[in-house]
Amino acid sequence: MLSILQPMRRVTLVLAVLAVLPLAAAYAADWPQYRGADQTGISNETVNLAWPAAGPKVLWKVPTQNGFSSFAVAGGKAYIQVNREIGGEAREICVALDAATGKELWFADVGAGKYDSGGDTGAPDNKGGDGPRSTPTISDGLVYVSTQDLVLHCLDAQTGKPVWTKDLVKEFAGRNIGWKSAASPVIDGDLVFVAGGGPGQSMLALKKKTGDLAWKSQDETITHATPVVATILGERQVVFFMKSGLVSLAAKDGKLLWKLPFDFKVSTAASPVVSGDIVYCSAGYGVGSAACKIAKDGDHFTATQLYKIPGDKLIANHWSTPCAKDGYLYGMFSFKKFGTGPMKCVEVATGAIKWEQPNFGAGNAILVGDKIVALSDTGEVVIVEAKPDAYKELARFKAITGKCWSTPALSDGRLYVRSTKEGTCLDVSGK
Repeated sequence: MLSILQPMRRVTLVLAVLAVLPLAAAYAADWPQYRGADQTGISNETVNLAWPAAGPKVLWKVPTQNGFSSFAVAGGKAYIQVNREIGGEAREICVALDAATGKELWFADVGAGKYDSGGDTGAPDNKGGDGPRSTPTISDGLVYVSTQDLVLHCLDAQTGKPVWTKDLVKEFAGRNIGWKSAASPVIDGDLVFVAGGGPGQSMLALKKKTGDLAWKSQDETITHATPVVATILGERQVVFFMKSGLVSLAAKDGKLLWKLPFDFKVSTAASPVVSGDIVYCSAGYGVGSAACKIAKDGDHFTATQLYKIPGDKLIANHWSTPCAKDGYLYGMFSFKKFGTGPMKCVEVATGAIKWEQPNFGAGNAILVGDKIVALSDTGEVVIVEAKPDAYKELARFKAITGKCWSTPALSDGRLYVRSTKEGTCLDVSGK
């Protein structure tokens, strides 16, 4: 009898372990770059967003002096870029924190920290705080940090020590933009994608381990928007948002796949949003929004404009990139309506507004399952149902003070948000 029971016990144990594994896999996902692992701003973690009246538990809160960098989280560490005075001089700093406690583990000085005050605007009682605009990217034990001066640093994730550096202006005849670069480096596979080089090398793919050039492509001029990597109609591609409009390149070799002309005025800062075979883009300063449908005939791609809605009133996104779910966009749609601008739900294929709710300002939102996790520009975290029929608010919590132009990050049951004054980590694990 014992010989029969032992195999049965082993089978029972294996089944128990297998039953737990999917929960763990859904629970402990990294958020290793701007807007998450796949840049959609969407998390598949199972977390608790049904908060008590007092809000979720605050695990830690630390100073995050100036800037609009979002948290990136991987390997038990949370990374962010801030402005810090060193030796009497303002410097741009990458900081690594213990993700569980907020304890600073190391910092790396990556460049000059003087800015042109382009980020000092805001609501009358919520101005200032200009600083780094880029978000670190983490991959395979390395941290990639892009500065306002188009210098890309690769650092060791454990120590912050430099591994390699590429100066796009000096090495690729780079051309910066007014208010300087705000885009974050993007990792896909073994490549890191950046823009800002000169003619014939405006968009670059570098080997992430060594910084060696993998490919260079096109003659374009950068905006402040971070590119997006996505698979569209079976082709892995990098969609850059340049001054000429959307420019999509094959991720493997930089071959031009398609373009969508789009106006540029002063600044384009929101990333493109891919929803199936539709790509959405938007900008402020009266430009508005557009979407195109991508088609493929053999190896030939085309981008056909579905609509173009000019102006700031309807569906303009300044730097707040919306998230796409089931054919709808959710996020902050406004231009310079600091403290008052609305969150909206917009049908991506038509541009039709399904609902809107005021007083989110120039914050940002992510999607977690069927919930929107929104960070208002005044530091409130708001949970909303991601449904197109109506705005339904589920919870609200004043998480931080200061001006919030950054994007929330979710990893391992912890929600990370920051302002120009402080960053905090909230326990949403439900444990």
